[in-house]
Amino acid sequence: MRIAIVSDIHGNLPALEAVACDFAQRGVDLVVNLGDSLSGPLLPLETARFLMAQEWMQLAGNHERQILQAHQRTPSDVYAHAQLGEAELAWLASLQPHHRLNPEVLLCHGTPRSDHEYFLETVTPDGARLASLAEVDERMAGAEAALIACGHSHVQRAVRATSGCLIVNPGSVGLQAYDDDHLHYHVMQNGSPDARYAIVERSAAGWSAALIAVPYDWQPMAALAARNGRPDWAHAIATGYVKPLHQ
Repeated sequence: MRIAIVSDIHGNLPALEAVACDFAQRGVDLVVNLGDSLSGPLLPLETARFLMAQEWMQLAGNHERQILQAHQRTPSDVYAHAQLGEAELAWLASLQPHHRLNPEVLLCHGTPRSDHEYFLETVTPDGARLASLAEVDERMAGAEAALIACGHSHVQRAVRATSGCLIVNPGSVGLQAYDDDHLHYHVMQNGSPDARYAIVERSAAGWSAALIAVPYDWQPMAALAARNGRPDWAHAIATGYVKPLHQ
């Protein structure tokens, strides 16, 4: 079995189309989308319509929840909500934050217990770092699986828990850097504008992962973010880095 995993599209339809073209050429049996699909100053409506037309397994991320709950919305969620119609909002409401694909494979946006928790990173007063194995094991929350797919942090990683479970974050399709003050201020940066995803494959030896970066024409999306009053997004889309505070 070969599974393409996408996550954290954030309304960046050109990046999603590039990724979909790439995994179609490589050949996969199934596609899963781990959520945070629409939030942001880009193309939420068009991205929703693209995703609704696919026969993919799709989850809700924390931003799907926030789009649907007025008191939880960030500015990116407010923009997305304003662009969506009844059909798209109903589709969002139908999505779940985690799903057991089969006895071996568990899908979640953050961790099995929370859509807003990093699985493979830990936030400290000094910023974000790679999670320790003890932290990873604790965040599994007793889940038994040979493969867990997670998103949320936008950073591509493949880590094996002490149980041997492979935990894969495919990175972000649409937003390659951001800063956040949840728990403590931190930045997540991938260092290039390329769209990210993963392919996981089951062989006789077990599950393996390929973490893939796909180039695409990011300039129109950076320009759109700037026109919509989000220079932070424009810089992140164009560079894969968080815009320095002094710029």
